[in-house]
Amino acid sequence: MKKKDWKERLGITYSTNPDFTYRTEEETGAATLPERQQALRISLDRRHRGGKTVTLVTGFCGADEDLQTLGRLLKIRCGAGGSVKNGEIVVQGDFRQKALEILQKEGYVKSRIV
Repeated sequence: MKKKDWKERLGITYSTNPDFTYRTEEETGAATLPERQQALRISLDRRHRGGKTVTLVTGFCGADEDLQTLGRLLKIRCGAGGSVKNGEIVVQGDFRQKALEILQKEGYVKSRIV
């Protein structure tokens, strides 16, 4: 056992079982739904952005890494900046129609503009 693993086992102080092994709970990420089952909503947003318009893509169900990948794809294909925060993809500018076309080409057939 390592000397500096005490932070990992803060809940256990002593065990009388000689075969005891401490197991940490690993976080399991949400399984990403297939593209055909994703119902993404594309909208235009101006709130709390200093009057700037952004295209907002919401409704993604899945792992954060897959959301980051999709956000990167949308930003590159739209030729704009943006971010991925709190389960939402934000693309700077009004790219609702272009984002819908990109998502449908990628297999997100249930996507729609709200």
